[in-house]
Amino acid sequence: MSPKDVSSSGRGTGWLTPGRIVVAVVVVLVIVFICVNTNEVTIRMLIPEVTMPLWFALLAMFLIGLGCGGYLFRRKGK
Repeated sequence: MSPKDVSSSGRGTGWLTPGRIVVAVVVVLVIVFICVNTNEVTIRMLIPEVTMPLWFALLAMFLIGLGCGGYLFRRKGK
């Protein structure tokens, strides 16, 4: 049997891989967490203090983290 004849086990070969399912569950949990926290908060950013809804601050941090993660772990094409 040559190395080219190795068949895949079928695990993780489609669109719905275990890693994508875990990420989808985490995203849903983050969205629920953001929607539940709606109080006004005061956030100190280096010098100014900003008052905003907590959900907005959490959403902003989630999007920043998503962007950083996408940038750091993107696949480089050949």
